[in-house]
Amino acid sequence: MKNYLLDERIFQYPESFKKLIELNLVDFDCWYLLDSEWALSLYKGLQERYPSRKLIPFAKRGDCDDTACFEIGKGNKVQLIHDFAAEGWEQRKEFNDLGMGRICGKMHDRL
Repeated sequence: MKNYLLDERIFQYPESFKKLIELNLVDFDCWYLLDSEWALSLYKGLQERYPSRKLIPFAKRGDCDDTACFEIGKGNKVQLIHDFAAEGWEQRKEFNDLGMGRICGKMHDRL
């Protein structure tokens, strides 16, 4: 089974996220969870592009640069980030939790 978690010394993932992985719910139509190698690469890139934020990427949309992230210091909230946008313009939306069915639907509806 693939690993979808970054080093937990960097971030403590919500149990709801771990449950998605346990159930192998890793592909949601045009959204998919990032394996740990790709998540680490995006994590480093997000740190460079948005140095004032502490974003932990966990899912990516296949047809654009939208990335779902947790943010250190914001609990279980999910940040929808349009990666590569100018700093200050990257935030698309914030969700209170990981309700992926609801989040995926709203993320998909925005197009």
